[in-house]
Amino acid sequence: MKLNKRLVTLGLILLVLSVAVRFIWAGLRQIKVDDFHPAAVIFVVDSSASNQKRLPEQKKVLRQICNLLDPEDQIKILRVSEDAYLIYEGTPMNGSGITKSMDAFTKYDSKDYGTAYGAGLKKAFSHALTMKKDGYVPAIVVIGDLENEGAVEKQINWETLPSNVQNVKKYAPDISMMFLDAHPAKLDLAKEKLTPVLGEAHLIVSPEQNIDKSIRRFLHALGR
Repeated sequence: MKLNKRLVTLGLILLVLSVAVRFIWAGLRQIKVDDFHPAAVIFVVDSSASNQKRLPEQKKVLRQICNLLDPEDQIKILRVSEDAYLIYEGTPMNGSGITKSMDAFTKYDSKDYGTAYGAGLKKAFSHALTMKKDGYVPAIVVIGDLENEGAVEKQINWETLPSNVQNVKKYAPDISMMFLDAHPAKLDLAKEKLTPVLGEAHLIVSPEQNIDKSIRRFLHALGR
């Protein structure tokens, strides 16, 4: 009798455990594991003479964005003035290295009056495509007044820019762009030209007054 009772009790326990395991397994199947993809953020920073007044605050904005990124993310910083060239690449967590690069290569020079935004964006697009091939979610952040000055061939051509972005999207459909700290008229132009290509979710523009909220939208565009 005692043996039968034990067998019945054991059977009931096994039945309860079996049901519990099934419920747990069903619950786990409903949980979606975050599909994390590291981001590659390419900054295009205006260091021309005409933008020097705003540059200290813009450097802080760049650091603010970097502090909100993940250690697995990568960044590149392109300095644009009379010409455009890379001044930093690596982890966004290297605050000292970023500051040193920015301080060394964005110093005031009265001769650096032009703004090679067009040349800078061309390089940024190239970097974005390369990083996409390496498995990163690409994004471009333009920080500056967006004024066209200096050599015409290095300036932004707003008529051809949408098609250039569309070509990048063929290979990097998840690319995002953000324009910060320009005059609202310039930002409105960027919205007009690029919203049909990038859509509202992947195109963020902001004057200095709303940068904090725009950064949150930018992180959402990266999937964070």
